Amino acid sequence: MELHNGQLYWPTTLKNRQEDFDQKYDAVIIGGGMSGALCAYSLVQEGLNVAIIEKRTLAAGSSSANTGLLQFSNDVMLHELMDQIGEDKAVSFYSLCMEAVENLEKVAMNLPVSPDFIRRKSIYYASTSRHVPKLKKEYKTLNEHGFPVEYWSRKEMKDRLPFSKAGALITHGDAEVNPYKFVNGIFDYLKDGKQTTIFENLEATNIEEHSTGVNIQTPDGIIQATHLIHATGYETPPLNKKVGSDINRSYAIATEPIEDLSQWDDRALIWETKRPYLYLRTTVDNRIIAGGLDEDPAEAPQSEKKIEKRGKRIEKEVQKLFPDLKIKMDYAWGASFGESLDNLPYIGKHPDKDRIYYLLGYGGNGTVYSMLGANILRDLISGRPNPDAEIVKLDR
Repeated sequence: MELHNGQLYWPTTLKNRQEDFDQKYDAVIIGGGMSGALCAYSLVQEGLNVAIIEKRTLAAGSSSANTGLLQFSNDVMLHELMDQIGEDKAVSFYSLCMEAVENLEKVAMNLPVSPDFIRRKSIYYASTSRHVPKLKKEYKTLNEHGFPVEYWSRKEMKDRLPFSKAGALITHGDAEVNPYKFVNGIFDYLKDGKQTTIFENLEATNIEEHSTGVNIQTPDGIIQATHLIHATGYETPPLNKKVGSDINRSYAIATEPIEDLSQWDDRALIWETKRPYLYLRTTVDNRIIAGGLDEDPAEAPQSEKKIEKRGKRIEKEVQKLFPDLKIKMDYAWGASFGESLDNLPYIGKHPDKDRIYYLLGYGGNGTVYSMLGANILRDLISGRPNPDAEIVKLDR
């Protein structure tokens, strides 16, 4: 639920320290969520002096509604992506996603607080028998290109789980994380003398690029940067033209803790082939987090009654998969969710600007996209060639 509405007075009485406006930063990032945090982390490793501007408070947007599934498989299957952009680029993109999960683990291990990063396999099951040929084709494609994958028949599923479907892909190398602890852990790391200045409750009202940098106008003054990165999540990106994206909303629940989850094979991440899809995972305190029921409106739902009703529907779907467990919803929420029209994120330099960049991790793999995008932008800003930038550029 929203805790307040309208224009607040008290936050305006605490101004950012004026001396922070007197220096020019190597990079300024607009957005204090997961994308902004990971981008700042990558740039700081290069020795760059970074500032982050967040118009709310850190991790107060989509990051607090993130369900924390980290997978290299995408909403678009590899064989479908190959048809879309070609075999080499598709395989490279899937490899980038797999590498990003590994990089996320390295970040997690470097933080002052544990974000509950745990390696998991994923179970991607056929929602109906009609989807089995597509799953088998995807298995063959992943296997041929060296990705860690198995295929389970209905019997093999029944041997390992309390539910069985016509077939399932099992991918290895995925993970789960507490996204809120993760993103706040990154900011704690950055605040600890890591050449990072953070401006909260400060909005960028105008941006002007010039020959040697970018001026970012705010109500408190002008912040100067050599480079600017927009990491604004699902809010409208300040582009001259709209990128191909579709912003809608989704729902999720967290159950009460469950005493025994031993029937959940390796506590794998689970999702299905139909669209919109149900997905679920467990937590370190034995809850189940599950989500789905995507719908068209872009704004997060305001009705508590509607959120509870959608949450109960998700609860029933989880109960069908695990009939012997006592599934009881404890938390329910709805949030904006964005995906691009071609199922790939938008990452890279503005088509018409030299010093302005974007990190828009649209899709179900938003955190993974943010990690791979942070590394692409690190290379571009540092002047290193990155051939993979072509796959996700804004004007593709």
